Amino acid sequence: MKFAIITHTLHKRKNEKLFAYEPYVREMNLWLENVSETRIVAPISEEKMKAIEVAYKGSNIHLKEIPSFNVLSLKTKLVSIFKIPFILIQIIKACFWADHIHLRCPGNVGLLGCFVQILFPSKPKTVKYAGNWDPKSKQPVSYRIQKWIISNTFLTKNCKVLVYGEWENQSKNIVPFFTASYVNDEIIEVPKKDFSSKINFIFVGAFTEGKQPLLSVKVIEKLLANNIKAQLNMYGHGGEFLKVQEYVEQNNLEDNIILHGNQSKEVVKKGFQKAHFLIFISKSEGWPKVVAEAMFWSCLPISSKVSCIESMLGSGTRGTIVESNVKENEIVTVIENYIKNKDGYQKQVLEAKKWSQQYTLEKFSSEIKKILLNA
Repeated sequence: MKFAIITHTLHKRKNEKLFAYEPYVREMNLWLENVSETRIVAPISEEKMKAIEVAYKGSNIHLKEIPSFNVLSLKTKLVSIFKIPFILIQIIKACFWADHIHLRCPGNVGLLGCFVQILFPSKPKTVKYAGNWDPKSKQPVSYRIQKWIISNTFLTKNCKVLVYGEWENQSKNIVPFFTASYVNDEIIEVPKKDFSSKINFIFVGAFTEGKQPLLSVKVIEKLLANNIKAQLNMYGHGGEFLKVQEYVEQNNLEDNIILHGNQSKEVVKKGFQKAHFLIFISKSEGWPKVVAEAMFWSCLPISSKVSCIESMLGSGTRGTIVESNVKENEIVTVIENYIKNKDGYQKQVLEAKKWSQQYTLEKFSSEIKKILLNA
């Protein structure tokens, strides 16, 4: 099977191998186990390799490089006018070549792919919509356009659209899906976590305004003020990193807030295994993998109610759901209630672990194979 991937994900070349963001590559490697040749239409970056980037596995993988673009300013809009025709040509060529077309949405390149795939009604297609599919959520115009095109079975034929969560009144081509991070052999017994000494917290994700990393810091600051021994390990980087770093230094929190930056999957895994709680108050998500990963390692999530979080946390039986505009005082109250009710905490930790450990990479691989074989 000749498999075409249309994606906005930045790729890098090193030693004749292709690299990209680790969770994305981990998933794509599972798709590629079922194909004979792959053509990826994606932008490439010349930046230095990061710890969270890994290589594709397998052979016969070819990258058709396209320029990255955005329409966030007048200047980039004008530049995009000249880039888009070339990108469209590369996407069309890949679609002609392929036996199966795979779009990664939402994204600028995915949007162009949504229009192009209309011209290939007879070819099998899959769309992985990695954003928030909740019909009630506020979305950028380009995201709404992508959702409308791919869920319209007149425009998008012979296609399965994989989305996170189960939603009412969906078209017949919408398939609830999931993702995974760990294999069956990684399931080990994590020592029982109690509150007899320091309470460990973890934040994992991009340091962006939407992920609200500073809110997690302020929660720990408030706990310390309430004489609760607490430590927060933060993994990730981004535009808000320096802001968080300055706040930590200015408020003498260096002993309690540890900024690790981007780290490998193994380092973060050990962080989950030691942590009592994940604080993840994001404003928008698709499948929040860090929530599932935390649950896998008996780390209880305190998370905002976005995308399919409510379903993942069993409506509050496998962690606590809060609003995305929650204040640190409200989260501190949640934590203090867990400290007072240790049995309730342990019960929810067990339920969270049971739920998450169903979704291994083996199960994920099996479901991907079924989709490709039945496309």
